[in-house]
Amino acid sequence: MAFTALPVPSQAQTFSFSNVSIEGNQRIEAGTILSYAGIARGAQVSGGELNAAYQRIVASGLFETVEIVPQGNTLVIRVTEYPTINRIAFEGNRRIKDEDLAAIVATQPRRVYSPSAAEQDANAIAEAYTQQGRIAARVTPKLIRRSDNRVDLVYEIFEGGVTEVERISFVGNTEFSDRRLRRVLETKQAGLLRAIITADTFIADRIEFDRQLLQDFYASRGYVDFRITGVNTELASERDAYFVTFNIEEGQQFDIGEISVQSDLPEVDTLLFRDAIKMKSGQTYSPSTIENEIARLERLGVQEGLTFVRVNPRITRNDRTQTLDVAFEMTRGERIFVERIDIEGNTTTLDRVVRRQFDTVEGDPFNPRAIRQSAERIRALGFFSEADVNAREGTTPQQVIIDVNVEEQPTGSIGFGGSYSTSNGLGLSLSFSERNFLGRGQRLSAGVSTASTNNNYSFNFVEPRFLGRDLTFGLGASYSATEQEYAEFDTGRGVFRPSIGFPVSDFGRLSLRYTLEYSDILNTDDGDAGQIIRAEEDLGERWDSSLGYTFSWDTRRDGLDPNAGVLLEFGQDFGGLGGDTSFIETNLRAVAQQRVWNEEVTLRATFEAGALNYTSGRSRVTDRFRLNDSTLRGFEYGGIGPREFNDAEDVDDSLGGNYFAVMRLEAEFPIGLPDEYGITGGLFYDMGSVWGLDDATTSTTTNDILYEDFSLRHVIGFSVFWDSALGPLRLNFSRPLVKEDEDREQNFSLTVSTEF
Repeated sequence: MAFTALPVPSQAQTFSFSNVSIEGNQRIEAGTILSYAGIARGAQVSGGELNAAYQRIVASGLFETVEIVPQGNTLVIRVTEYPTINRIAFEGNRRIKDEDLAAIVATQPRRVYSPSAAEQDANAIAEAYTQQGRIAARVTPKLIRRSDNRVDLVYEIFEGGVTEVERISFVGNTEFSDRRLRRVLETKQAGLLRAIITADTFIADRIEFDRQLLQDFYASRGYVDFRITGVNTELASERDAYFVTFNIEEGQQFDIGEISVQSDLPEVDTLLFRDAIKMKSGQTYSPSTIENEIARLERLGVQEGLTFVRVNPRITRNDRTQTLDVAFEMTRGERIFVERIDIEGNTTTLDRVVRRQFDTVEGDPFNPRAIRQSAERIRALGFFSEADVNAREGTTPQQVIIDVNVEEQPTGSIGFGGSYSTSNGLGLSLSFSERNFLGRGQRLSAGVSTASTNNNYSFNFVEPRFLGRDLTFGLGASYSATEQEYAEFDTGRGVFRPSIGFPVSDFGRLSLRYTLEYSDILNTDDGDAGQIIRAEEDLGERWDSSLGYTFSWDTRRDGLDPNAGVLLEFGQDFGGLGGDTSFIETNLRAVAQQRVWNEEVTLRATFEAGALNYTSGRSRVTDRFRLNDSTLRGFEYGGIGPREFNDAEDVDDSLGGNYFAVMRLEAEFPIGLPDEYGITGGLFYDMGSVWGLDDATTSTTTNDILYEDFSLRHVIGFSVFWDSALGPLRLNFSRPLVKEDEDREQNFSLTVSTEF
């Protein structure tokens, strides 16, 4: 016989409560707790539903402990409320101030304490330390119990040490050395000066920024196939240093091949647009060059009355010749207009300062490239810590709204500084500057500087968009009182100069100015001044009034070649618009720079010259050219040129000259020290002369006048450059090869300045 036992279904336990008792609540109403529990009186409730009610009350985040106890027909809910935060404090922090940490945490006093919120705040504080390179920082929230269910919330902080970048290396680079590539990066290696160099701190976000810098560096030099295959960051076993390795593939360098302009639009004259292109076949390919040409062609299209014409580059690759053919295709774009430009976040800066960075106004055709360029100009102002420019659809699909969201940052500063040079000695300075005066985008500065040989006072004001146009209006005033060391007299000189400048081409700029100048020669009786200086002092104070201009051509920053640049400046001042004299003063400066040997060495050639011709009146020592050690190294200020000399009467006065010419040739190169030290070396060869005096000047003395004629001096030497924590420092060691007997040598010169 067989017997089979059938299973009997079990019944889940259920509860039914006619009463609910809530215990332990002080601030929170019982009805609120019941709403979280979701249990109705008299309803059948299972054990699972009781557990769900428990979880809902816990999830509210209002209670430190929760307990649900069925007692017959009564459900007892016992809770312990989280305490109220009495105060928030920070302990152990030295690198970040309490007020800065208080701005990071979300928890506030007089609110209910939340463990999860406190933990999130601790993580946020630790992240702030991580951004400073202190990855070992730990933050622990602690509670100090007070009466009336209150607590003090204390964040105990262990800051830890700075995790530095011990070494930055590259794998796969053949065209550029590790040293050259490290100069591109924002992150620097740690070295002897790690206590004052903060760029050697490891910050993950900075490494990501360095990736983009490296990408841009190679792209601007024609390496279109360059890519970063990976960045390895290894933490040392002591957890105090990182080793960063960039794995890269350089690829081949490409030049620009054939250039053409193509269009299917009958109204487009392709020959006209082809002639407007500045880049040439054979030059190194660069994306920025292409962008500049596109902007130039689109501006020309607007001038020709072509609306909604877009320029799209089509690149054809020639691997055999390593060239890239560039065809600029001019097509008809979508008919989309700018509905309006909305600007938000500018609490100080006026709307018009931001708006004038746009070449586009309401109602113009929408050009995405022009909007991107406007966004870059807004960021370049330096008025905002954040500047986002975005386009969104307007009231119709054919319209867009440009949203500009900015965040202001401080633009003013007060500086206290010190300086030292072998020509002027020790000096102190006090300055004030504001780059966004009254939110109008104007620049205002004033300063006072004193040294052992001179005192200077200056005031400058610049309006970069005068009359709402691309005109720069400037107003400057200065006064200097000098105790001359090279001659037995003192001078006083004041200048008032309004000016206006404007661009005349992509690289050219013209400035016009009016100058009112006061000058005087003083205290010749206190020393052994010669007859010429005494006679010039007897002329008394003098006022000169002149109109002038300066034309400059500068390709050093915006040129097509990142390794070469040229600066040309030519200016003249015409005196005689009132005043006591009539004259023409001409100045010329030309600078050419080229990086060679994988950009490790910078070659620089500079030529400067000046001429002073009086048609009414005569020149004085305060007007004539006198060279200092920054113009011609190897000699004191006023150490060469015409001199009034009489050994018997102990007269040896530097008179300056009506003409000067100087050529400086120099090379700057690394000297084997780590780049983060900022120390480089240089060799230089200088040639120059100062000559020429008025006939009225030479006829006022019976003493000898030396070196009135052109006499070329030659100087050779070497320099040490140091971007130190005290400021840019330069040491020149020089030796004249060709000089005159009475020239005053200066074989060593040192300049350093800084502001605090």
